[in-house]
Amino acid sequence: MKIKSKVMSYEDVLALPLPRHRLPMKPLGILRGLIRLLSIPDMLATRFEYTESRMELTEGKPCLILMNHSSFIDLKIAYKIFFPKPLCIVSTHDSYIGKRWLMPLIGCIPTHKFVSDISLMSDIKYALTEKKASVLMFPEAGYSLDGRATALPPRIGMLLKRLGVPVVSVITDGAFLRQPLYNELITHKVKVKAEVKCLLTPEEIAEKPINELDAIIEKEFSFDNFKSQYESNVEISHKSRARGLQRILYRCPACNSEGYTKGDGCELVCKKCGKAYEMSVLGRLSAKSGETAFTHIPDWVDWQRECVKSEIESGEYRLDTEVEIGIIRDNKALYRVGKGRLVHDLNGFSLTGCDGKLNFHQPPIASHSINADFYFYTMGDIICIGNNEMLFYCFTPSNIPVLKARLAAEELYKLARASKRRKNPSKEGE
Repeated sequence: MKIKSKVMSYEDVLALPLPRHRLPMKPLGILRGLIRLLSIPDMLATRFEYTESRMELTEGKPCLILMNHSSFIDLKIAYKIFFPKPLCIVSTHDSYIGKRWLMPLIGCIPTHKFVSDISLMSDIKYALTEKKASVLMFPEAGYSLDGRATALPPRIGMLLKRLGVPVVSVITDGAFLRQPLYNELITHKVKVKAEVKCLLTPEEIAEKPINELDAIIEKEFSFDNFKSQYESNVEISHKSRARGLQRILYRCPACNSEGYTKGDGCELVCKKCGKAYEMSVLGRLSAKSGETAFTHIPDWVDWQRECVKSEIESGEYRLDTEVEIGIIRDNKALYRVGKGRLVHDLNGFSLTGCDGKLNFHQPPIASHSINADFYFYTMGDIICIGNNEMLFYCFTPSNIPVLKARLAAEELYKLARASKRRKNPSKEGE
């Protein structure tokens, strides 16, 4: 996939008008049929199948559909499951670029990733109640990076209570393995399946406190694709299955260095100490010599998170790197405004550049996570920060692990939120 980009000065980008807010539209029937038709080849290639439970409780009612986000075929999967029912889809602004006329016609509701959007809840409510369409939402906001759910927004149960409609969950298995982002979207021949269930009825939502609803959603999004691959004996024999693995395994357990691992072919090698791992056809790691620190890739990622937490607790955490800056302000292009400097520390993110004209700060409490993406529209790895007026896409050098920035942002948010609760106690369980 590609995205239109354009070189422009920062001042000219600032002068661009913001896109006008529009109420959601019910997707056109002809376009729903076209999307369903276009999904058939991928559904056949993946031998897609799904199971349903309690779905009779949703009959004839618009629903909020919560789906895990693993692959570019997620929307095709949703259309396979729910067609011909109309679906409004919560979509990111970058997906609108070059398609502003089309996206509303297929029922898309635009929003910014990991940015507080006060209009989103009312737009979802409008689609459900006025347009009588179900709403498909990916609560993780971003694609899975390591085959597990990314951090979910806090108090999602509050949204469920305000909407008061049935909640349906769609959890896929195999979609991540088919085209993992770290692997630069190499397509693997993998069977894909999904579990579809009415997770909560309006009556169940009404009787449960918010913290219990949050726990139910979190439990539903507790999948692990690498674990499932191993336990189900799903073989991926592609000769480049470890390509890009350094994007999620950026720290070497042998020498504790960062930014020196390199995934290529079927191996992950630390270029600093020479420690090498082989990735098996079942997604497991084994050291080519000496001790194997981690066989399960998510365990390695969890260790990296603990390392980040230790750096934060000791006050040592800091990212300081030169970046290429792209900005999304309207729906016409990603505007390339030149070089800048991105700093991330205990005080949050600071982005400067454009000959001193750009100076943006984002505190830790601003968001529960960040959009740290691999291979963004094939252009490179990015760290994205911003607000509802502008999003700054910071393209990092190849040796900068954007996953570390995401892990750090999540841990710093937890600390900031805990501090805020201590200062202003609230009823978490209401």
